[in-house]
Amino acid sequence: MAALGGSISKRYARALFSLGVDRNKFEQFGTELTALADLYHGSTELRDALDNPVFKNSEKHAILQSLVPRVAPSTELRSFALLLFERGRLAFLPHIAREFRKLSDEKLGQVRGKLTSAAPLDPAALARIQKALEGRLGKKVILEAHIDPELLGGVVTQVEDLVLDGSLRTRLEALSNRILN
Repeated sequence: MAALGGSISKRYARALFSLGVDRNKFEQFGTELTALADLYHGSTELRDALDNPVFKNSEKHAILQSLVPRVAPSTELRSFALLLFERGRLAFLPHIAREFRKLSDEKLGQVRGKLTSAAPLDPAALARIQKALEGRLGKKVILEAHIDPELLGGVVTQVEDLVLDGSLRTRLEALSNRILN
């Protein structure tokens, strides 16, 4: 079933992305789609109401028509959301948004990565790391910063298949292994 969901999500994402490229609005569509997916994924009450068989489809449709324009003002995204509802595909929204973002990043020549540090990094340090990654990968890098106190110090970055582990925890584990072996 997961493979089916992946292919469904990719198909919808490609269709919306293609429309966005044709209309020169793919970045706007991406922003709106992400907001819509966040609304759906982040609200248990909304998901429960839309999945509840007690409510008529006309009532669910009305709920969507009132909420969607708040996060997705373009007519294309409103129509897209209603199409997903009518086809019973709203649950795929977060996956569709993720697939859409991949297509958009590829078109824009950028990649997304995760940077994990033991404590918050100052913006200058984050910018230096980002610039170094961009030089190595030859693409614009968008980093999402996370905090993990268990690292003790240093940073771990992951962009696509590239993982750079400069954490103190990993260094201490390597040192321990050398001493014990």
